[in-house]
Amino acid sequence: MASEARLYTFSQETKDHLRKFRLGTSRSNDPQAVIYMIDKTTKEIRQDDDKVVYKTLEEIGDDLPDHSPRFVLLSYPLTLPSGRLSVPYVMLYYMPSTCNSAMRMLYAGAKELMRNTSEVTKIIDIESPEELEEIPGKLGAA
Repeated sequence: MASEARLYTFSQETKDHLRKFRLGTSRSNDPQAVIYMIDKTTKEIRQDDDKVVYKTLEEIGDDLPDHSPRFVLLSYPLTLPSGRLSVPYVMLYYMPSTCNSAMRMLYAGAKELMRNTSEVTKIIDIESPEELEEIPGKLGAA
């Protein structure tokens, strides 16, 4: 992680937002998600420009770009087959098959750093917005 930490940066505002989002969503009854991107010139990992907190998987899918990767932090309350309520906090690693190799390398290099900084429990790789429909099943929903 040491080399990634030198290449990529997080502003203090971003670190504070990551922590606040993680703690604030742990008891939520509704899905919540935020989209993060890497600034190509500064290598800063930050929330996307509109700073929206998404409430549905469909909203996330509508805002994911067609040719650029993104990190999506998702808190998704669900009922497990045992009947117990669970609120997994995961990162969706969105890597469309149409993005160029430079962007693939940029995001691949930051994947573990983003995982550790955001303190998610799991990473789910997706290539298209359509794969968002499979997320509840991947998280173990009943």
